[in-house]
Amino acid sequence: MGSSAECDRDRFFTWEEVQRHCTRSDRWLVIRRKVYNISDFSKRHPGGARVIGHYAGQDATDAFTAFHIDKTLVNKYLKSLLIGELAPDQPSLESWKSKPATDDFRELRALVERTNLLKPNKLFFAGLLVHLLLLDAAAWLTLWYFGTSLVPFLISTALLAIVQAQGGWLQHDFGHLSVFSKSKWNHLVHKFIIGHLKGAPASWWNHLHFQHHAKPNCFRKDPDINMHPIFFVLGKKLSVEVGKQKKKYMPYQYQHKYFFLIGPPALLPLYFQWYIFYFAVQRRQWVDLAWMVSFYIRISLTYIPLLGIQGFLIMLFLVRFVESNWFVWVTQMNHIPMMIDHDQKEDWLTMQLHATCNVHRSLFNDWFTGHLNFQIEHHLFPTMPRHNFHKVAPLVRSLCSKHGLEYQSKPLFTAFADIVHSLKDSGELWLDAYLHK
Repeated sequence: MGSSAECDRDRFFTWEEVQRHCTRSDRWLVIRRKVYNISDFSKRHPGGARVIGHYAGQDATDAFTAFHIDKTLVNKYLKSLLIGELAPDQPSLESWKSKPATDDFRELRALVERTNLLKPNKLFFAGLLVHLLLLDAAAWLTLWYFGTSLVPFLISTALLAIVQAQGGWLQHDFGHLSVFSKSKWNHLVHKFIIGHLKGAPASWWNHLHFQHHAKPNCFRKDPDINMHPIFFVLGKKLSVEVGKQKKKYMPYQYQHKYFFLIGPPALLPLYFQWYIFYFAVQRRQWVDLAWMVSFYIRISLTYIPLLGIQGFLIMLFLVRFVESNWFVWVTQMNHIPMMIDHDQKEDWLTMQLHATCNVHRSLFNDWFTGHLNFQIEHHLFPTMPRHNFHKVAPLVRSLCSKHGLEYQSKPLFTAFADIVHSLKDSGELWLDAYLHK
């Protein structure tokens, strides 16, 4: 006779039963028709409890496929969590999801794998890292050779700001496991770049960013829109909802104006700069903290002898100020103007297209945004190396056209302006609901 665990794995479930298990203490999900109980495992999940918990009661097949590069290793963990499968009369997806779109996307995913579009060009990423190290050295050499007068100071500051911004895009590649075939090598270089070159904890980035990819623009699931409704009201539906509730934490009708004050210029120097230390200490991420401290020791020893403490602090603030503007405009242009709502539990393709848009390809746009101008392709295939986004883009565009999904791509400055326009629109929607509904 088989064990009780084996008997449990022979059980069949309906979608109605699966969907009941979606609380913090009771979580099931479905991957390729198999039903898994992740209630206890979610606390040990390497990507964090939240990112896997966001799919509790839902089909997670495409998210699972998108995030994991070593399926053999992950499947070993899954075996102990397996409790059964969907009954033969149950569909593979929830009834409200588009099966044709999902089937076609999975065919595209298989094509991407067959044609090696997930295979990185390591020389490409080595070149990116070398260009960062050269710019970092050039920033110091500028001050050492030309002195610390205003012009060399500004040139050095600009070079360091480029290093920090471009380092942000490069750590993003390693954080997404896009460079090496083994996760541990990606994690190691990720810690070096984000920790030693930038002074931030890898665990903090992982905690926030994978949630964003799992449920982009979903309120209370995507941390990138946590500024709603404290600082801004976002999205047409959510803005009206806040207005009807008569909530007013800020004068939202002016948010498209105060965005320029508390958004791009303030995020890194005034919030992230201290919060990342709190995060690392509070979560006892001592290895990450050591990498971060190594950055501040290195940059202090490098620049304080040339600039003094006051000059160094001014430079560091200016670097973070420029980096913050760069980071916020690039990361928000693809999402803030798009649909922002509660989790609609859409299929992977539909959800990503509703939440993301692209910016036109050019040498400058690709470099300036770290290829995040291909945000649609990046969200559909988050482990794809960025140099292949343009190759898969025509196939994604064709797939969207077939299924009536809007594939948005726009000029860079239009994308920037759309952030402001969307904030203005949602602020007006809030005001109307606040006053009249």
